[in-house]
Amino acid sequence: MSVFMDLNLTFTGDRDELRRLVETAAHLGFSTVAVNYVFEPDTKKKTPVPCPVPLTELMEELPVVQGRSQPIRVLNRLTILMSDSSHYRASCPEYRPFDLLAVQPQTDKLFLSACMTYDVDIICISVSERLPFFYKRAPVYGALERGVVFEVSYAASIRDATRRRYTLSNAMFHSDVCKGKSVIVSSAAEKALELRGPHDVMNLTQLFGLSDRDGRDAVTSNCRAALLHGESRKTAGGIIRTFRRAEEQKDDSSPVSKRSRLDAAETKPL
Repeated sequence: MSVFMDLNLTFTGDRDELRRLVETAAHLGFSTVAVNYVFEPDTKKKTPVPCPVPLTELMEELPVVQGRSQPIRVLNRLTILMSDSSHYRASCPEYRPFDLLAVQPQTDKLFLSACMTYDVDIICISVSERLPFFYKRAPVYGALERGVVFEVSYAASIRDATRRRYTLSNAMFHSDVCKGKSVIVSSAAEKALELRGPHDVMNLTQLFGLSDRDGRDAVTSNCRAALLHGESRKTAGGIIRTFRRAEEQKDDSSPVSKRSRLDAAETKPL
């Protein structure tokens, strides 16, 4: 059985609405969701990075996934809206509490940097407006080789007819560029009514130009790849320390040949 995921439940500051989002996602059959904290830095003054809400404060008990006997898995995600290269800071300690790190570049140069150099998990494709720039396959394939996925969300198309046209056109353009590879489709829902079930989302991906297989991967295996990329990103800077056990430590002052003769003498039977 496939494990369905929605890696973008937008946190608007209303904890009650976020609780309803998580409960609705579990009822629709999503096994894993990510609470998305959108961060738009200010170039004139320093803006603090938002802190994720502890899961224990959000709800006492996680809801059980529909059709499964296990509770839903809730992760934290940070999305940076980038209009300047200084908005992304490599190895920033404020990024550590988040399981996923995403960026939404606003210029072609920032898009190229996000694809080729930035240590992120997800690159968001704008769906609420006309694409501010066009891009080619070279940077997209560079991101795919590094394990970065691209995200298209659908909640904006539910709220407004104009955004619906932008969502379809931008998603079809990206699908044509990347050939449907490494694309995830998320809701970016702010209310529970904006969520759709996994099979409805897979049907929607056909309007985005994805095949049936790519549409299923967009809510299953590609999401899992993004989670694994996030785990490896957080542990890549770790330090491993090795040491010898006490019983294995011996006197290293004598030569190797002498130590071997001493060991043989100790084990020689009387």
